[in-house]
Amino acid sequence: MATMREVAARAGVSIATVSFVVNGSRSVSPTTHQRVTDAMAELGYTNNVVARALASKRTRIVALLFPALEERLGGIALRMFMSAATRASELGYHLVLWPSGETERDVRDLVSGRLVDGVLVMEVQLHDSRVEALLELGLPFVSMGRTSQNDRVPFVDMDFEEAVEQALDHLESLGHQSIGLVLEDFSASPIVGYGPAARTEEAFRRSVARRGLRSASVTCGPSSAGGRRAAHDLVAALPDVTGVLIMKDDATGGLLSGLAGTGRHVPDDVSVVSLASSTANGAATEPTLTTLDAPGVEMGRLAVESLVARLDAGVGAGGEAAGGAGAGAGAGAGGEGGPGGEGELTQVLLPCVLHVAGSSGPAPGVGARG
Repeated sequence: MATMREVAARAGVSIATVSFVVNGSRSVSPTTHQRVTDAMAELGYTNNVVARALASKRTRIVALLFPALEERLGGIALRMFMSAATRASELGYHLVLWPSGETERDVRDLVSGRLVDGVLVMEVQLHDSRVEALLELGLPFVSMGRTSQNDRVPFVDMDFEEAVEQALDHLESLGHQSIGLVLEDFSASPIVGYGPAARTEEAFRRSVARRGLRSASVTCGPSSAGGRRAAHDLVAALPDVTGVLIMKDDATGGLLSGLAGTGRHVPDDVSVVSLASSTANGAATEPTLTTLDAPGVEMGRLAVESLVARLDAGVGAGGEAAGGAGAGAGAGAGGEGGPGGEGELTQVLLPCVLHVAGSSGPAPGVGARG
């Protein structure tokens, strides 16, 4: 097995430079980095993660806490994970998916075992015991979502409230005055107070009231069958519905077929907008869906950059620096600031992007305006 000394000789650099590349502990020029990685590949050099962890007292491993629930790992979540894993690798870290990270006990076991340097938290609930435990234990982390109290929580999240406003602006400009909302049903799930759904529902309720629109909200199961049932439930609750917002990709196709089953066709009778989705998912239906595209790739990247910045600066959970010094105010919600550095508490909201397609059109009997 090749050694660092052999890699250094092959690349024509010092052993320290090879160590910097392997550990990601100090930046080197792109040219030098390439020479070292080429030499490693030629010699078959393999990083010994355990040995490096013992030497540096850091594992250079970060865990992504994600509930071990099959229906949660959809397209957007996969894009977040892949983006986070790629960026972590670029920054010299390994990202591992920790599917048992659902409870406070899971978090405590992870921290007590000293298996990871930091944590990313996904599928965040309004009252999330994992976040509370991480704050208490002091392990550096970044939440990919918001709880109900975020004063000390570093987070990167989608701006669900603004996405609802964009969707309603779009439908209202087309003359729609009777609009429904379809969200995932969590009544049989261990996930309670799911942040994205709760924030979307509250934003919808407030916005339709302010606009003077007729409205109704229903829930759906995570399947085409769930979408079909939701269509019938929505028509029963709001018979004159002409616009629908849905935030569950797995159920959207079923929603369209369910609306057709009630004699309502998209977009002639009912317009449909898919929230926190993607143009790729939208292209899977006929007609193609109007979507609010989720910034999944950007979320994964920014979350990792924020976490690594905290690790490199020695900043623990809640913004407390190593040695006990408190951190200063960080980037405010609303997307201001970047991933953050020493003393910063990163809090970033990323917008969804409206992509208008074939599933939305003028309300029946009304021409588009605006």
